[in-house]
Amino acid sequence: MAPRISLALAIHNHQPVGNFGWVFAETYDRAYLPMLEALERHPGVRLSLHYTGPLLEWLVAERPEFVERLGALVRHGQVELLGGGLYEPILASLPQHDRVDQLTRMAATIEGLTGRRPRGAWLAERVWEPDLPAALARAGYQWTILDDQHFRAAAIPEENLWGAYTTEDQGHLLTVFGTEQGLRYRIPFGTVDDVISYLRDHATEAGNRVGMMGDDGEKFGSWPTTYEHCWGQGQWVETFFTALESNSGWLSTVTPSQWLDKEPPIGRVYVPTSSYAEMGEWSLPPGETVVFSRLLHDAVVNRKPEARWLRGGFWRNFQVKYREINDLHKQMLRTSAKVGAMPAGPARDAAIDHLHRGQSNDCYWHGLFGGIYISHMRLATYEHLIAAEDAADRTAGSQRTAQRLDLDMDGLAELHLGDPGQVVAIKPSEGAGIASWDIRASRHALAAVLRRRPEAYHDTLRAHEAKLASGVVAAPVAEGGAPASIHDIVMVKEAGLSDLLHYDDHERRSGLVRFFEPAVTPRQIATASERELGDFRDGAFVVAQLEPGLAQLARDGNVSGQQVRVVKTVSLEGGRLDPSLTVDLAVTHNGTTPINMRLGLEWALHVLGGGGNPQAWYDVAGERTRHDGAGEAAGVSAIGYGNDWVGISVAARPSPAADAWWSPIETVSNSEAGFERVYQGSTLVFTWPFVLQPGETKRFSVRHDVTVNRDHAAGERAAGERAAGETVAGA
Repeated sequence: MAPRISLALAIHNHQPVGNFGWVFAETYDRAYLPMLEALERHPGVRLSLHYTGPLLEWLVAERPEFVERLGALVRHGQVELLGGGLYEPILASLPQHDRVDQLTRMAATIEGLTGRRPRGAWLAERVWEPDLPAALARAGYQWTILDDQHFRAAAIPEENLWGAYTTEDQGHLLTVFGTEQGLRYRIPFGTVDDVISYLRDHATEAGNRVGMMGDDGEKFGSWPTTYEHCWGQGQWVETFFTALESNSGWLSTVTPSQWLDKEPPIGRVYVPTSSYAEMGEWSLPPGETVVFSRLLHDAVVNRKPEARWLRGGFWRNFQVKYREINDLHKQMLRTSAKVGAMPAGPARDAAIDHLHRGQSNDCYWHGLFGGIYISHMRLATYEHLIAAEDAADRTAGSQRTAQRLDLDMDGLAELHLGDPGQVVAIKPSEGAGIASWDIRASRHALAAVLRRRPEAYHDTLRAHEAKLASGVVAAPVAEGGAPASIHDIVMVKEAGLSDLLHYDDHERRSGLVRFFEPAVTPRQIATASERELGDFRDGAFVVAQLEPGLAQLARDGNVSGQQVRVVKTVSLEGGRLDPSLTVDLAVTHNGTTPINMRLGLEWALHVLGGGGNPQAWYDVAGERTRHDGAGEAAGVSAIGYGNDWVGISVAARPSPAADAWWSPIETVSNSEAGFERVYQGSTLVFTWPFVLQPGETKRFSVRHDVTVNRDHAAGERAAGERAAGETVAGA
């Protein structure tokens, strides 16, 4: 009998919670719709497709005809839809009940759209931990797709990756496929002839091998240079599908479930904690990423056997690498616990939906794509977590709180203050900085600012700009005319980005006490080149008083070698639509020599002001300027800032009058579209120059009065009541 083989293609399509509508539409036109049309032209090609919850919602609302056509392919048996977590969470990062709930909601959504409940689950970013089979099986899933890297870590030889394996956790059985590396790298970046030859080389007379290729659907048209290659002049997909049909005598295309219906798994495997190879690189600290990448590249190029054992870091280490990711993750866990304690009913259902949206994976890590650096999606994630927590607190009647909790799980207690209008978290061990400041009614995380820090790819950017300066330009195509892999392309969205690589030497919290040299300039603060005279910005404060609406902390430290005591009082006032936050300082000189200095009270603020957004602004003396700009004003008693689209405006009032300096906090991050500057927030520093005499105490304060123009929770409740009324009327 002639050698035969099967091919199982699994194409994963995803748009994150909070992404812009125009991105959905553009990717639909360039990748999702062309693939559907190609499948309709080639009924002999079978494969599996995965659309994440946010994308499915958009398709149902904006492109319902696409959903109908997709359903027809499913009913004809040509396409199998995969499930997974509804809003594409990293399952390993969730509490067990949220894992099952996300998986079950996705299965029900697909069944509602197509009439068929999915048997297979897409595993977000292929982040695997050994206890995942329990949740997947409890939600009714039979199989999932891992990476070839997972199987290497489990000591499965390369030649044995052409089939499925069983695994289990606590007796919960799951079948796992491995996406084969040779296929993944060739489709669609190699030639069609090469793909067909590669499959022929692995065919057997028994015909019991299946090549699994699971990868992003966006690389079929949406990634840079791929549209022309896949659908334009290159016509790669059309050529490929035609070749699959013409070789169907020995090369069968199947969905994973179709394969499992006729072929048993070929063995048992226990896969250690792992993900795909690049994720292992990205989760390492920057310096180690550079070293590891060189080692791995050298081992692969020189075909060294140790290449199969080089796996890099652990996905959860993103919570160590980025303080902001850890804060986000721990807020999600706290919110999940609160929502889980709500009584059953519509309020709980709405809170669960917000919670699940706030678990979308994109802002919980960072790699080639923007991840945590994507500012508007980070704020969207917080928006849903704030909404869920607010609903739980209102149900429990616990909106006015003052607690000592280990919020970030570092073994040290933080302070958690809440009232009907806001939630504030304070980090006593690091300058008594305000780590989060959430405005409940507008669901806006005012302090969700990202620190500027080194990234391994910054060296790539510097090298690229050096080559450009010397006249060397790298082409975005590989040999043979196919587009280069997205992992290999170096592109920039503007020239001179390396000049923006300033790194912060402290976490971007608010209400930080700064002691500067008298001659410090706004430019120095903007570029992180200022010198700190004291040890209060990062030093530990002792909690002196904690009660609802108030926290008082103190530190005995030094400024310019002199003993100084700072007492910081954080107080919350106001209602749901007009909360206020005040930081009062009492600075006492306990040394022997006068100190000539400039005191600063630093705020890190985020009002979605990137790209010169006209909705986001600063206001000084009635004159508005863009929030992502830089400026200064002397002797001000008030400065405003806000975002009209978000529906929030703030009047910051220093006392006594202060010099106000503000500048954007911008990072340079890498993405599928190249290196780009990204607005991460704005720093607003109120400064007072003075000489502090021995034994003298001076007092300073900044009060932020917030005005919210709409209460999202009230709007949702009203919409729910209208919908319920319409249902009753219809009945």
